[in-house]
Amino acid sequence: MPKSSPRIGFYPGTFDPVTFGHLDVIERAARLVDRLVIGVATNAGKKPLLSSDERIACINDELPRLIQETDSEIEVVGFDKLLVHAVRDYNASLIFRGLRLLSDFDYEIQMQGANRKLAPEIETVFLMASERTQSISSSLVRDIAFYGGDISDFAPEGAARRIKAQLGR
Repeated sequence: MPKSSPRIGFYPGTFDPVTFGHLDVIERAARLVDRLVIGVATNAGKKPLLSSDERIACINDELPRLIQETDSEIEVVGFDKLLVHAVRDYNASLIFRGLRLLSDFDYEIQMQGANRKLAPEIETVFLMASERTQSISSSLVRDIAFYGGDISDFAPEGAARRIKAQLGR
């Protein structure tokens, strides 16, 4: 029997910084596909604290553990284009999105509808945040760090270190 095509997923985000919530979605998404591409968006509309290279490095710090735990192929890439174009560039057929709160759903359903019109062959899969990560957002982590708070319960060590360095702490 011929081997079926590998199932490839794409998990986009700004990841400024990557949080334990993001890592939870990455781990769960990686278990559903043969290969997961994590797309770090440039997103000119947002003014990230960390550069694209730093955000990619934060996720790469966590990859050995994630690959070992999921037994999946995971890759981190930067992108600066329409999401569906990036998804097609990596031959992915699934976009993974994490949902924390009801307010996330309003935005995400709009994005899913637009992506569906632009690329009907690409499916969006929503993963609900686990109970332990529902309250974590990158903006919350940045705010806590900005005011000198401890972010070790919200973001991995490498991300926390880079955020502190960027803030001069």
